[in-house]
Amino acid sequence: MTCETPATGGSARDRFERMHDEIRTRICLLDYAPGTRLSEEALAAELGTSRTPLRRVLARLESEGLLQSVHGVGTFVTDVDLRELVQTFRVRLELAELIGRLDPVAPSAALLAEFRVLQARSKTLRDDPDPRRFAQINMDFFIALMRLTANQPLREMSERLYFRTTRIWLKSIFASLIDLKDEVEVFDREIDDILRAVELGDLQAAALIRRAHISMSFERMRKAAAGVTGAAVTP
Repeated sequence: MTCETPATGGSARDRFERMHDEIRTRICLLDYAPGTRLSEEALAAELGTSRTPLRRVLARLESEGLLQSVHGVGTFVTDVDLRELVQTFRVRLELAELIGRLDPVAPSAALLAEFRVLQARSKTLRDDPDPRRFAQINMDFFIALMRLTANQPLREMSERLYFRTTRIWLKSIFASLIDLKDEVEVFDREIDDILRAVELGDLQAAALIRRAHISMSFERMRKAAAGVTGAAVTP
């Protein structure tokens, strides 16, 4: 049996997407911490590709705000700051609601099964909270939610903004700004409520639940940040 790297197997487009998703996941799980300099040579060797397609992947990640290229120095993982992303969160709120209204897609049996697996993973996480697993399940849940709409521009915008902000939660957990156990319990309730709405076929309700949870999550984060700095984060 051969072991494929993200850059092997499938079409050139498939390989590009796999490399992009792999590096993006590493950034969002803080495997590549903010400020990390990425070595094109090392990455190309690890992913089994040449530097030309890898550079296209890195350029896309830079356009998404996850990397920054400094001429003559290298490519670095960007940092995330709640104050700089307030407007991004406000847009995410509006996009979340649109998922239930723009080209909604009735969930297939396979997607419902996927949601139930995520629900089970969330229950396990409640029993044994772990920040990295929490971040991974959160990402997987977001990706599953995007399959409830066939509106491609909406999916692309939602995805770009989600991955731009998601590291904030993991950074805040590691910095003890927010309580991991509390966040896991809130997230577990969100999955339960959304799955119930999806099973009923009420995608608009599912979208509104998602919007409400994004709003409450942001408020918890805003208050935690204000408690540390002594200055309010303006909504």
